[in-house]
Amino acid sequence: MGQLLEVFDLKTYFFMDEGTAKAVDGVSFEVDKGETLGLVGESGCGKSVSALSIMRLIPHPPGKIVDGRITLDGKNLLELEEEEMREIRGNEISMIFQEPMTSLNPVFTCGNQIEEAIILHQKVSKKEARERAIEMLRLVGIPAPEQRVREYPHQLSGGMRQRVMIAMALSCNPSLLLADEPTTALDVTIQAQILELLAHLQRELHMAVIMITHDLGVIAEVADRVAVMYAGKIVEYGEVHDIFKKPGHPYTQGLLQSIPKLTEFRDRLAVIPGIVPNPLAFPRGCKFHPRCPVAVDMCQEAEPELRALASGHWVRCIRA
Repeated sequence: MGQLLEVFDLKTYFFMDEGTAKAVDGVSFEVDKGETLGLVGESGCGKSVSALSIMRLIPHPPGKIVDGRITLDGKNLLELEEEEMREIRGNEISMIFQEPMTSLNPVFTCGNQIEEAIILHQKVSKKEARERAIEMLRLVGIPAPEQRVREYPHQLSGGMRQRVMIAMALSCNPSLLLADEPTTALDVTIQAQILELLAHLQRELHMAVIMITHDLGVIAEVADRVAVMYAGKIVEYGEVHDIFKKPGHPYTQGLLQSIPKLTEFRDRLAVIPGIVPNPLAFPRGCKFHPRCPVAVDMCQEAEPELRALASGHWVRCIRA
């Protein structure tokens, strides 16, 4: 279908009094038109910062994109003026943020917030924007959209608020949607509905999606390709069936083993020991080695490069 987005050697650092936090440190991936890429990893590994870098929403100071290239349909987003970038945000690229209650403005109605983006980017009248907002609320499965469009976020449930966020993100028919943990705060039934809705809308609107999550169960359902992130770097990258069938990195293996399975009974779930390291003080060598069950002395000396395990399947590990 052709490439839509290419992220190459992206580096986003945060410069603070305590030191420099390398939140994203040399990340590269691509997304084709109509494809879903899963961006996976524990909290603090750089997933959301990668997405905010694509949107150029890194708070400055202290954050700054210091190197790399982000190309959308042939345009390098890092070379655009802020005014040009505003034309792209919400229009060609949209983002669903993690927590809808804090992302929606409590003093404006849901309709006002959807209409704002439509009026800005589509250059239509207030009346046409209201009709489009109602149409979008209907599209995302909100009942009585003519009534809901006049209601405030606090009058809606968590699942409804998330649907409003999706309606807002899709109101201008973007070619790329960044979904940052879109189901985290929802119960499992609503989670399933939201994922089904996103898959349906993706097919209808022919858009690409970057699904950011720590839940590999979600990725198995929706993604075509997967990029596993750890400590600001991609440690494994490939087709979803390759990653699940034959994970090459010990971190990916740990994430997969920690998923509960109905066919197994265990007193305790498998866990990855330790925590994601502080970005101000990453360990030398492979950043995963202090938590790795198969680490050897060489892992402490030099950081491994991404290397091909098979066609289209890359891993950052000397033991793979």
